[in-house]
Amino acid sequence: MRAVVSRVNAAAVTVDGAVVGEIGAGLLALVGVGHDDDVARARLLARKIHELRIFPGTDGAVSASDLGLPVLVVSQFTLYADTRKGRRPSWSEAAPGETAEPLVAEVVAELRRRGATVATGVFGARMQVSSVNEGPMTLLLEV
Repeated sequence: MRAVVSRVNAAAVTVDGAVVGEIGAGLLALVGVGHDDDVARARLLARKIHELRIFPGTDGAVSASDLGLPVLVVSQFTLYADTRKGRRPSWSEAAPGETAEPLVAEVVAELRRRGATVATGVFGARMQVSSVNEGPMTLLLEV
């Protein structure tokens, strides 16, 4: 699994003109699923997202978990694009929707089990994602 995680001052997801997920300061996590991913990897990715020490604290860097900050999770199959040949990306490395959707849902469920407030996009929908990046601090996670 892959995630692009950004520290944000605010982030929101809109579908068909309606806001479906929104947070203030916290993390925006764009999550992609590959063919070999499973529930264990989804849970590991959730833990890494929640415990990623990228926020300034008085005694060094702290995590969203430490600060009780929310996470906005948005599915993003394009994280598995293969752009090595030509000008047209290949999506063959991305898991199909019926495989990916429950694993993205497991990332959300694991974050919630860990005590995070989680907002989400809508799997498979055409979404507009807006964010105000802080720092900017954006990282690629792979598990």
